[in-house]
Formats: sequence, structure tokens, C-alpha cells
Amino acid sequence: MLGKLSLADIPLHEPIVVITLIAILIGGLAVVGGITYLRKWSYLWSEWITSVDHKKIGIMYIFVALVMLVRGFADAIMMRAQLAVANGGSEGFLHPDHYDQIFTAHGVIMIFFVATPFVVGLMNIVVPLQIGARDMAYPFLNAFSFWLFVVGVVLVMLSLGIGEFAMTGWVAYPPLSGIELSPGVGVDYYIWALQASGLGTLLTGVNLFVTIIKMRAPGMTLMKMPVFTWTVLVTCVIIIASFPILTGTLAMLTLDRYLDTHYFTNDLGGNAMMYANLVWAWGHPEVYILVLPAFGVFSEVTATFARKKLFGYKSMVGATVAIGILSFIVWLHHFFTMGSGANVNAFFGIMTMIIAVPTGVKIFTWLFTIYRGRLEFTTPILWTIGFLVTFAIGGMTGVLLAIPGADFLLHNSLFLIAHFHNTIIGGALFGYFAGYAYWFPKVFGFKLNERLGRYSFWCWIIGFYLAFMPLYMLGFMGMTRRLNHYDNPAWVPYLYVAFVGACFVALGIFFMVLQLVVSIRDRNKNRDLTGDPWNARTLEWATSSPPPFYNFAVTPRADTLDAFHEAKKHGGIARPAHYEPIHMPRNSGLPFIMSAFVLALCFALIWHIWWMAIAGLAGTIITFIWRTYDKDTDYYVPVKEIERIENAHYQAAHSQAAQSQVQASQA
Repeated sequence: MLGKLSLADIPLHEPIVVITLIAILIGGLAVVGGITYLRKWSYLWSEWITSVDHKKIGIMYIFVALVMLVRGFADAIMMRAQLAVANGGSEGFLHPDHYDQIFTAHGVIMIFFVATPFVVGLMNIVVPLQIGARDMAYPFLNAFSFWLFVVGVVLVMLSLGIGEFAMTGWVAYPPLSGIELSPGVGVDYYIWALQASGLGTLLTGVNLFVTIIKMRAPGMTLMKMPVFTWTVLVTCVIIIASFPILTGTLAMLTLDRYLDTHYFTNDLGGNAMMYANLVWAWGHPEVYILVLPAFGVFSEVTATFARKKLFGYKSMVGATVAIGILSFIVWLHHFFTMGSGANVNAFFGIMTMIIAVPTGVKIFTWLFTIYRGRLEFTTPILWTIGFLVTFAIGGMTGVLLAIPGADFLLHNSLFLIAHFHNTIIGGALFGYFAGYAYWFPKVFGFKLNERLGRYSFWCWIIGFYLAFMPLYMLGFMGMTRRLNHYDNPAWVPYLYVAFVGACFVALGIFFMVLQLVVSIRDRNKNRDLTGDPWNARTLEWATSSPPPFYNFAVTPRADTLDAFHEAKKHGGIARPAHYEPIHMPRNSGLPFIMSAFVLALCFALIWHIWWMAIAGLAGTIITFIWRTYDKDTDYYVPVKEIERIENAHYQAAHSQAAQSQVQASQA
């Protein structure tokens, strides 16, 4: 009845897991009890769970990403603590199998369930506002994409308490991920979590691509789009081209495990190297899926806080497109050591060095934008400056690893781990934090606490350098990755420093959470409804903060590059004399219901519960068919409702402006 699932699959013999499960259970019961006590279930269902509003979906993406950041970092600090104490005769506090699950889960969570949803959340919120659209091209599909991502999150979290997670590393190379060496359900959790979330990401890429191509405001040609929208457009092209490769690769691995095919074994003509080629043909473009939108964030932030027009707009667009193209012809540098031959290695080494050129163009563009500007050292600018230094170091170490001869020495060492974190944390994650701070007042109508934001930044930047600079040295000293204990006393001081760095990062995360709590508490003091708390230039700031569910009461025109900035110079965007009814999509619970069936299907396939798998598949298909016959999918917002919302905004903004003048005169 329950397939392979039994009570023995709950890891009660692992005290760390048991304590974690108890804490999660208590926290979950507290949240459920609080929502029930406040009678907010109907509100959550009608306003959030069933929402197809791109802004609310983006907020939910970022919220889940921040929750998973805490989970992924918990894995990271356990790894750093284990290596700090597991030297000489000590084996540390983690069993080798548990340690292998932790480092696999850490990589999977940080890439698929922190970085990807964080950037997709920013893209969801900002892109329709920047191009003057009312919503995404396919709002229902947008909601379904989010809930597919949540299915992946739930599966990863379930593996903590029911069964196990993969012990293969985050790319799950065969034959280690094959059924012979990994007979448990860990790799199956890995496969189905990534298939669900990967499908959601692919659908989001298609949705955003169509939105940008077909729904731009009148007058906004491609070369008048904000740079952030340009980076998202190129990112979507990469998503559409690369994620089907991941889907197909995992499907073949699934067939190897479930039906004893031999795509990735040496039997019957299979080849494990094919997996490495396929997974990195997806995996290296994935790096630029994460980094390119962060580059777009830095372009918006530097122009805003330097109070200057972005230097070299056309160069920035050209560099973005060049990175998008080159990202597909560098994948083999991930396995220079695997016998591809000197000519192949030389080609991919050269391509890897060439891709550093457009990246360098971007860095100089931001520096020239800042040069001789009236730079305001806000939290987003601090993240940007931290990025410029940190990412430059990561880029230089990447060029070093692009030399096949050097890579033969450094491959699989901690030098590689330091480089990867240098680019993803210093490049992507710092960019997301900059965008989070920059657009927060636009999304919620009040600003984040600047003082706590600075505390968080300094803890993150200090913690990053303490945690990862020692790893470069350890890599040169011969320490390889994925060790759970060692007996070289020369490594010990560096690993102690790395653990201290992880503790600083923990403080940074703590201050981020505290910043959010304090900012919500003080939101009335820091409220900004004027739509322009910064010296912003792009169209999203032309609407109120937070924007109404229809974004723009009247579709704006964008005849220039910095449309909002140019409009302000000519007296601002005038309030229209009258409004027209607005056509909007209606909320729907079907994406949530369909994803619940998908979750049942995936869980059943993991544990070979075939009746549940059939029910989950049938429920998914029936819900999809139900959607096709649903006639009540959209509606028109009446003029009276639009006027009520707009009048309330203008009155609040006028009151706030008058209050600010009084405070200024008193000061």
C-alpha cells in the first residue's frame, strides 16, 4: 500500500535531524495556530494562495527563497563546524552519510531554491512595471510556475524527515547516482524536486520572454528598455534553451534507475561522460541565469544613487547579449581533467577567457557611472560596491581556472569551491540583496531600516572574506572538497577562520531578519507613497508605492530611455482627466490544486506508491482540463473602483508631502 515507505524510513537515530524536526513541527504548529487565532485563512486563500498578481507571486518567491536561505545556511555552518573539529583522531559530530546528504542538500538548495527563486521573484515584480504592463502575458501560468517551485521545496524539506536526501553532490554524477551505488530514495528526491522546480522555471522563462516581447508600453522599443529588463530578456532566452537539457538529462537518469536502461553506465553502450556534458551544458548557462539579472540590478542602482544617466547603455546591452551567447560554449571547462583532449580543452579555455571581456565591460560601465557622480551611500550602493570588489576577485580566479594546465592542479580542490562562491555570492546574491533593498519601498510602500541594513551588509562582507579566502589557500595546499575529516594539522587554522566567517554570515542573516521585523513595526514612520523615494529613472517608479493590482490606471508612454526621469523634468506624469475600465485576470485556486496533485505524483514516484502516482497524475490532468473549460478567468475593473483607488493614493501622497514640509520647516 505504501510502496517502499515504512516507519524505519524516519531517521530517529539521527539526533540532529530529530531536534530539527521537532523545531520545525513546533514552529509550524505555532504559525498555524496564529493564523487560526487571527482568522486569516480566508484572507490567505483569497489574497495570496489563489493570486495571479505578478507582484504577489514575486513576493512569495522571495519569501520562500529567504526561508530556504536559512535552511541552506544551516547546512553550510554545520559543514564548516564539522571541518573545524574533525581533524586528527576526531571524526567530528556528523556521521559520514549525514555529512554527504548535507553538502548535497546545501548545493541543491542554494542554487535551485534560494538563488533561482530570489531572482525570479525580482523579475516577476519589476519587469511588468518597468515595461508598463498590467501583468504577465500568462498570469495563470505564472501562478502555476510558482506552485511547481513550491512542490520542489516541499520535496527537499520532506527528505529531511522521511527517508534521506542524495549523497552524490549537487550535480549527481553517475555512476554514484545510479541505482547500484545509491539504492535508497535520496537521488529520487533529488530528481523529482529538480524536475518540478525546473519545469516551473522553464515556464516562467517563456512567460517573461513573451511579456517583454509583446507587452511593452507604447513607444518603448527594445533599445529604450531599462537595462534590468534587457538582462531579464537574455536570461529568459538562456532559460528556454538550457532548462530542457536538464529535464531530459534527469529523465534519462530516472530511466536508468527505474527501468534499468543504460544511458549513463558502461553497459549496453552507455557513457557516464554524456551525463557530465549534458548537465554542464545546462549548468554553466545556469550560472548566467543567476548572475545576469543581478548585473541589471547594479545598473539600476548605480544610475539612481550616482544621480547620473547610466554610462554606456549600448555597451551594456551588447555585453549582456554577448554573455548570453558565450554562456553556451564554455561548459566543458568544468571537466578539463576528464580526457577530452588538448584541442577541445584549448577551445573551451579560450572561450572561458573571452567571456570575461563583456563582464569586464560591465564593471567599467558601473565604475564610469559612479565616477564624478553625487554618490549616495545607501544600502543598495554598499551591496554594489561589495560586489565590484568581490566579483572582480572571483572573475580573476575564474580566468586562472580557465587555463587547462592550472585546472589540472586545482580541479576538485577547495580553490574551486572558493571561486564558485566568490562569483555566486559576491555576484548574484549581493545583487539580489541590492535589488531587495532598492525595490522594497516600491513593493510595500515603506523603506527598510537603513542602519540594520548596513549591519547586515558588513557582517556579510566580513563573513564572506573570512569564510572563503582561506579556502583559496587550502586549495593550493592540496585540500579537496567533500572531505568529512582529515589529518593534516596545517589545514586546521584556516578551517577555524572559515568557521568564524560562517558565524559572521549568520549574523548578517540575523540582521536581515531583524531589519524586516523592525521596518514592519516602524512602517508608518518610513512610509513613502509618492512613488519616487530614490532618484529613480525607470518606469516602475511612475506608479504608486505599493502599486495597485492593475499597476497603471492609464498605460504610460515610454518614448525615451529613462522615461520616468524625463517625465519628471517636464512636470511629472499628469493625472488623467478620466479613466477607462481595465481588463484584468481573475484569481484562481487551480494552480495550487494542480500543484498539490503534482506533489502527490512526485512523492509517490519516489516511494513507488503506484496507486498514489496514478491518482496524482489523473488529478493533474483533470484539473488542467477543468481549467480549459473555465469561462470565468478575467473581468473588467469598473471605473468607480479605479477612481476610488487613485483618489486614495493621491490624497495620501498629498498628506504625506504636506507633513514632510512641516517637519522640514520645524527642523
